[in-house]
Amino acid sequence: MITAIVNFKLPADIDAKKAAELFKGSAPKYRGMKGLIRKYYLFDGEKRIGGGVYLWKSRADAEAVYTPQWQAYIAERYGAPPEIRYFETAVVVDNDADTITADAA
Repeated sequence: MITAIVNFKLPADIDAKKAAELFKGSAPKYRGMKGLIRKYYLFDGEKRIGGGVYLWKSRADAEAVYTPQWQAYIAERYGAPPEIRYFETAVVVDNDADTITADAA
């Protein structure tokens, strides 16, 4: 599994409420997305940063989404291009589901 952390600078006029509205508006696009296990939207009002934490089945699945077109969409929507960092994710503890998932790869 791969965790991708995506961050981008936010314009000054986007507060927590506006960010939540924007995030909610984009959320349906991620339902059923190939290879995406989970996504969390992020907002830091103090540092003016938005973004997401994504858990993917593979890096290839993530990279299939983070195309130049997707990056341009993020830059247009939020006013700055995203920074994307990838991490190998060998184990996930999910207390809600009471599971521990270990990546076989």
